[in-house]
Amino acid sequence: MFELHTSAELSDAAEGDSLVLWAAQGLAPGVRAWAHQGAVAVASPALSRRDRLAVRGAPRPAARLARHALAEFGPSLRPVGDSALIDELVAAVPELRAVGPFRWMELNGPSLDVSPLAQPLAQPLAQLLTPAELPEAAALLDEVFPGSHAHPLRPGSRAWAGVRDSAGRLTALAADAWSSPEVGYLAGVAAHPVRGRGRGHAEAVCRLLLDAMLRRRGRAALMVDDDNPAAIRLYERLGLRRRDLKAAYIAAV
Repeated sequence: MFELHTSAELSDAAEGDSLVLWAAQGLAPGVRAWAHQGAVAVASPALSRRDRLAVRGAPRPAARLARHALAEFGPSLRPVGDSALIDELVAAVPELRAVGPFRWMELNGPSLDVSPLAQPLAQPLAQLLTPAELPEAAALLDEVFPGSHAHPLRPGSRAWAGVRDSAGRLTALAADAWSSPEVGYLAGVAAHPVRGRGRGHAEAVCRLLLDAMLRRRGRAALMVDDDNPAAIRLYERLGLRRRDLKAAYIAAV
């Protein structure tokens, strides 16, 4: 086992895995990464409101890395990775319990497809929100998506986009939050149930931010629960591809 100290070392060891590179946050202060026999683990505290351990590789070396990271960081660390690997980790580390499944959805390319054929007719206008608009955005999010990890008045988000209706009311939101240098991350997607949903407003804010992420980083991703089919259909329509994940946590004694 050896520790990885640069983003280049990590990208090479992880074969460019987007989940791992997102978790690393450019190896920001407090983040640590290790490799062992082809497996990689990245411990990233307070990432999207969780202490996360992104893992990839064969089960036995990944389990060794997970045990090492848990010993270093403590029981708040939550392993996350491909569903089959997390099942193997839970079998190998008895104190772990699985959570999920859920989806990592990813899109690669120089930009979003913004050709007329790729967009719905009468696409609502999405714009980046100013700091003065964030309290209004927070009120909408608290109303329609109180469980969102991203929040306009808390740390983590880089930018928020919104759509307004003809009366000037915010109807949909999304955030660029916890993006890494290599992977943009979309979060906080929400639409008002009456004024926004079914009108293309959420799609408009997602398009604006995803296109900006791709132009800057070449990759964009998000996480979504399996029991949110409407959101999954939206993300698939935008071209994001599915990857099945699970997480795990240390069960209380």
